Amino acid sequence: MPAISYQYPACQSLVKSLLSVDIQQKLLMARDETYKDVALLDSKAEIPAKKQPLDSGFIMLPERLLEEYAAKKEHSLLGGILTTASILREELDRIVVLGIGGSYMGLRAIVEALLSPYHNELSRAERGHVPRLYYEGNNVDGDAVQSLLSMLGSQCKNKYELLDKWGIVVISKSGGTLETAAAFRIFLNALESYYGTDSADSRRYVVPVTGDVGKLRNLSNAKGYPATFPIPDGVGGRFSVLTAVGLLPAAVLGIDIVKMLEGAAEMTKRCQTGSIGENPALDYTAVSHLLEMHMGLRTRIFSTWGKKLEAVGLWYDQLLAESLGKEERGAFPLTIVNTRDLHSRGQQHQEGVRDKLITNVVVQNSRGPAPAIPKFGDDFNQDDLNRLSHKNLNDVMTAAIQGTNQAYAEVNRPTTDIIIPELDAHALGQLFQMLMLATVFEGRLIGINPYGQPGVEAYKKNMNAILAKG
Repeated sequence: MPAISYQYPACQSLVKSLLSVDIQQKLLMARDETYKDVALLDSKAEIPAKKQPLDSGFIMLPERLLEEYAAKKEHSLLGGILTTASILREELDRIVVLGIGGSYMGLRAIVEALLSPYHNELSRAERGHVPRLYYEGNNVDGDAVQSLLSMLGSQCKNKYELLDKWGIVVISKSGGTLETAAAFRIFLNALESYYGTDSADSRRYVVPVTGDVGKLRNLSNAKGYPATFPIPDGVGGRFSVLTAVGLLPAAVLGIDIVKMLEGAAEMTKRCQTGSIGENPALDYTAVSHLLEMHMGLRTRIFSTWGKKLEAVGLWYDQLLAESLGKEERGAFPLTIVNTRDLHSRGQQHQEGVRDKLITNVVVQNSRGPAPAIPKFGDDFNQDDLNRLSHKNLNDVMTAAIQGTNQAYAEVNRPTTDIIIPELDAHALGQLFQMLMLATVFEGRLIGINPYGQPGVEAYKKNMNAILAKG
């Protein structure tokens, strides 16, 4: 399968001048420490205080899921995910996924990258006979929740008709995150009112994804849901996209999660053994770190060309911000979509403060032919586009990428490139794993624990205390 690559020709000579023997050794030590953490977690030994929390379980998880699936098929965890996904896919027309942060953003990234942006508007046949998808529990927006409840209520007339049946996938490791917990109670109440509180369907069409212990696990046990999937210990929320968190709902939507895991497993091996210059995650870490330390490029622009990878960028924003935004340190991540945002942020990137490293994320081959620019008669060429009538929108995008990078190069604005040969499940698995590994490499390089998010817990504590007073 084609491999994604990380390239930096626009600043290669600069990076080479900064890449000392000392920093190369430190990069390799950070890489080695990252992989040694897997063995430390597996050993079940006491984790040293400086390593806590240690959430390195995501690193080898794709390979282990695939190995277990090859040996046990439907009796494996991956086999169980595929079986339950098949039931939901065949029996329901609408799925509501409840989750926040890493319990939601990875799935959104998968869906927007691989499915039609108009998925919910298509007929069931046009969707490939998979359900429509809705997200909630990622905010406490009463208007949005009420609108979805009203839509479900108006659409769901007869619980015995496929086009009226809906279900819930609720995702929370602890079950204690208020946004998701409140949404689950609200939507569960609606679902039980529809199917009947004590009906088999009210249990069959609710699938929790949660930790082995916690509030959601306890509630799931009390309700007797027949299918409940784990978020493994040692895998933090923002690193969980390739667990049941992302895999189950993605499989419900017909996405090839086996190929996605294969792509991630291949990237894991490349990054474990590849040397500097042949290792996408290590090279990405090196360039980002060197340009931040020596040139002050503390804002990292994740510049997606086309709309389908915007949600991947938003997922990465969380990954980088929560992992490295500690001890008054950490680069500032920002996702943009081009050519759209060239007309809003482009001016700042071209002539603003020199604090930005722009990483282009480019898909080389589109899935099908792009619309061509039609040729009109001379009487209707006021827009002067007949001169481009032999071009299609992919040609325009290619010219925009080349022209923008040239403009940045002319004023010494560094750019790098993540090249994706073709956007499919395999490539997306590679990209997720590359960015997760690079984030951990950088944390270990600069002496920051990339796991855990103590700052996020502060707002939760205060919010719950305020609510308790009312």
